Amino acid sequence: MKKGFTLSEVLIVVAIIGILVSIAIPQYKNSIIKAREAVLKENLFQIRDAISKFYKDKKRYPSSLDELVTARYFRKIPVDPFSGKSDWILIRDEPMDEFDNFDMEENQGIIDVKSRSKSSGDNQKEYEEW
Repeated sequence: MKKGFTLSEVLIVVAIIGILVSIAIPQYKNSIIKAREAVLKENLFQIRDAISKFYKDKKRYPSSLDELVTARYFRKIPVDPFSGKSDWILIRDEPMDEFDNFDMEENQGIIDVKSRSKSSGDNQKEYEEW
């Protein structure tokens, strides 16, 4: 008598493995998105915290995120996990008075940052609104 598996036994094992894989792949993809969301929340918190500390120390907002790096609030600008770049939407402080020659890029400090990602999370809120 020969030892081994019959064709039906092999097919049953392959079917069971296929079912388990079909359950595991969506869970894996969902966990990747959750991890990126957690990184995005942490990066936004860290940048906003550095902006607040910069303001408390210097009594003005930073003119760029690079200024936070040169002032040693960061080693490098955090990366947006959804775009893979350090390219954030910068929310700038509005001028108190009306100036004719007001240069928005030079004279306004950054008061907040947002993600450039147009995707939305589980709460149906786009990441750029976090």
